[in-house]
Amino acid sequence: MARVAWIGLGVMGYPMAGHLFAKGVHDVTIYNRNSAKAQAWVEKHGGHTAATPAAAALSADFVLCCVGNDDDLRAVTTGKDGAFHGMRAGAVFVDHTTASAEVARELHATGRARGIAFLDAPVSGGQAGAQNGTLTVMVGGEEEPFARAKPLIAAYARAVNRIGPSGAGQLTKMVNQIAIAGLLQGLSEAIAFAEAAGLDLDLVMETISKGAAQSWQMDNRWRTMHEGRFDFGFAVDWMRKDLAICLGEAQRNGARLPVTALVDTYYAEVQRMGGGRWDTSSLIALLKARKPTAE
Repeated sequence: MARVAWIGLGVMGYPMAGHLFAKGVHDVTIYNRNSAKAQAWVEKHGGHTAATPAAAALSADFVLCCVGNDDDLRAVTTGKDGAFHGMRAGAVFVDHTTASAEVARELHATGRARGIAFLDAPVSGGQAGAQNGTLTVMVGGEEEPFARAKPLIAAYARAVNRIGPSGAGQLTKMVNQIAIAGLLQGLSEAIAFAEAAGLDLDLVMETISKGAAQSWQMDNRWRTMHEGRFDFGFAVDWMRKDLAICLGEAQRNGARLPVTALVDTYYAEVQRMGGGRWDTSSLIALLKARKPTAE
């Protein structure tokens, strides 16, 4: 049985770590910045808590992590009492944070110098995917540690693919977020247009969802967008963090992202409306807020 350390019990990490225990990985040590939350996880699932990432990583075969951003990731890996200071040679660090490709390559190089394998493995599927164990995981790093880590990751994922070398996982997550941003704006405009036209939206969506316009977002979010309900997990604040990473990487690699940049400004307006914690489908709220009034 693998000895596993888990770092980070946010809205994604808490259920993901729970799937490990449910699927038979019983030797789990938990570190979370909020120690009370770590203790609550252990009381529910079993395992142990640790006072620092380094302590959690001692003797672990795998250290899995899901934290907020590049700075958080550096803090729990190479920072004071970070996991890299406790990991043994040959262990594998699997990072599920959505972060930059730059920090992935940095930590891969640092880990390699210490005999530690580092995999950047961001996820897609949102809070519901984490709770249901149906995430999609895109991985960058060497083939051998990926092959060892894949059975563990499969405890909370329905698809796990190695995309390429270090950084490829994070770059693929950027592709994912770019696609979602444009799609959600298009869906928002389509719904707002149908409403303005006085169409039967149920019938419209039933019809066009069987054709080329179909998407996961349409199938799962059109009705809640129409009803103005935006409490489905992945928040606008987090999306803006992700889009900043995408736009920064595009400046480095020369890709042009005009629609992504525009949608990012729309999300900034949603934040100013007080919607920073609304989910990403809330783009439609901005369209409705701008609805012209009759003169």
